[in-house]
Amino acid sequence: MAGEQFPLELRDLTTGYGDVAVVRNASMRFPPRLITTIIGSNGAGKSTVIKAAAGLLPAWKGSVLAGGVDITHEPAWRRVGRGIGYVPQGRVVVPEMTVRDNLEIGAHILKGDRARIDAATQRVTQIFPILAERLKQLAGTMSGGEQQMLAIGRALMTSPRVIILDEPSLGLSPKFVDIVFAKLKALRDEGLTVIMVEQKASRALGVSDLGYVMHLGKVVYSGEAAQLMENENVKRLFLGQVPEEVQLLAEDADA
Repeated sequence: MAGEQFPLELRDLTTGYGDVAVVRNASMRFPPRLITTIIGSNGAGKSTVIKAAAGLLPAWKGSVLAGGVDITHEPAWRRVGRGIGYVPQGRVVVPEMTVRDNLEIGAHILKGDRARIDAATQRVTQIFPILAERLKQLAGTMSGGEQQMLAIGRALMTSPRVIILDEPSLGLSPKFVDIVFAKLKALRDEGLTVIMVEQKASRALGVSDLGYVMHLGKVVYSGEAAQLMENENVKRLFLGQVPEEVQLLAEDADA
């Protein structure tokens, strides 16, 4: 894999909040046209690492690359222009604005180009037909699942090559969890690189191609999603029982 370029890559990334390092020396590669899921216990650093990838947190050490280009010090808005979309945790929409207006917020880098904005809106509403029916509806009156579709659709308005999602199934009914994961697979099949953090680890790995397991801010396992699901230590981690071997791995990485 020497010399291979990835749509997004993290190299020995360290970052955190205040003076507390939450992610330490994390390296991850996200190949094109695949779904990669990052799992781990609460506080493992999953959301922190993708915020740094999206430019919402600075890298203290290490680097972030997009297509082989170092973007470590680029702001989030510039990374959007490079084709990196981000969907935050918690279905962050503007409730007092219409669905159409929420989508157009995501198209801010198109600088008011009405033809491109309309084309992007049409594409998003083809992916999520329910949004086509709700363009004039206030976002705050939609169900949680519909708001999540809107949040994903907003990130798709700039036709990104990479989409990063933080807990896309959080708080959704089983019906909408199924819909969201099915849409992510469809986006992958259309050529998008999908990266997500998920607490529903088994479900997420079940629709993923690759996975990373984090513990105490470090990557302790990585590989094909199907193989991770068969790993006995990873199975225990899914249940919240961190095995001694994983603890030792994290401690050894500090040495």
